[in-house]
Amino acid sequence: MKVVVLVKQTPDTAELPKVSADDVRSGKVKATMVINPWDEFAAEEALLLGDRYDVDTVAISMGSPDAVDALKHALAMGVGAASLVDNSDVTGGDMWTTAAALAAAVKAEGADLVITGKQSVDDNSGAVYAGVAVKLGWPLVSAVTKVVDAANGQLTVERMVEGAQETVSVPLPAVISVGKEINEPRYPSFMGIRKASKATIPATPAASLGIAPGSGKTQWTNIRKPEERKTECVMIDGATVEEKAAKLADALMAEKVI
Repeated sequence: MKVVVLVKQTPDTAELPKVSADDVRSGKVKATMVINPWDEFAAEEALLLGDRYDVDTVAISMGSPDAVDALKHALAMGVGAASLVDNSDVTGGDMWTTAAALAAAVKAEGADLVITGKQSVDDNSGAVYAGVAVKLGWPLVSAVTKVVDAANGQLTVERMVEGAQETVSVPLPAVISVGKEINEPRYPSFMGIRKASKATIPATPAASLGIAPGSGKTQWTNIRKPEERKTECVMIDGATVEEKAAKLADALMAEKVI
């Protein structure tokens, strides 16, 4: 079985209160860049699966050539291999663009399972892994707190839901996102750090994965400039949403049952 861990290079959380993600991305501010802390839990879970099963582990990241530092951290932890999707030539992209490129990289690896952190500390969207699952056409399980079993083409996990835990089984290949409840990430060993520092990480241009250079396009969200936005009234049962909301508010204030 091959397990892919998706990682991202993000600003050090100690510096995030001082800078914005947009400032870092634009180059206005130079921040210390590290592996996204949430992704360490994903890398650790991949390593634990390697202890339990016959698993090959690969870390994949999308970013500039500098993002190899986050991949080297994963290698230092013990992940077997790493690969960078170089997005240097992609402009104007969004989360959907990233998801499409990462999904293509995962497919090229022939992965059976993708593990990601719950979100990134800079954008905090928690949406890219969902896009990856959609692009791959694989089942997605979020908020995983324990991998119970991964054998015979089936993955069984425990996941957190509001006020409870539930056990879910899905066919492999699949995508899962994990939180801090699942494990305690290990510190890279000295030998692991030395080995990772000397590693040559292959970089694949995003263009070769179907992302056209210079033509990254917003497809996930429909974001328009304020002056281009239009107010539209949606009619429901002969009334606008605003009128319905007003009536509902009046009824609630009068403590009526609707």
